[in-house]
Amino acid sequence: QVQLVESGGGLVQAGGSLRLSCAASGSIFSMCTMGWYRQAPGQQRELVAVITPGGSTNYADSVKGRFTISRDNAKNTVYLQMISLQPEDTAVYYCNAQYWSHASWGQGTQVTVSS
Repeated sequence: QVQLVESGGGLVQAGGSLRLSCAASGSIFSMCTMGWYRQAPGQQRELVAVITPGGSTNYADSVKGRFTISRDNAKNTVYLQMISLQPEDTAVYYCNAQYWSHASWGQGTQVTVSS
């Protein structure tokens, strides 16, 4: 099982930027598909971005062109660079690791974008 710890959340004004980090434990990180999800109050958790072990990426339409997911297998870390943040990006952001049928989640980090 992979243990995940997110960091980098905070309060930012609209138009600003943040970079989230997710540090993973364990030796299988490089074999995991890593993802960032978010959950706003009263809403379901939604996929933001994923990156495969090979580096292929996919994004939710709402963040394309503004968010970039990347990974550093040497550091067991996945990142989410967010630019042009908008109030609707406000949510708790969760890191996810998927290895075959096994999924691990971090505790989440709050991102708040003020208008």
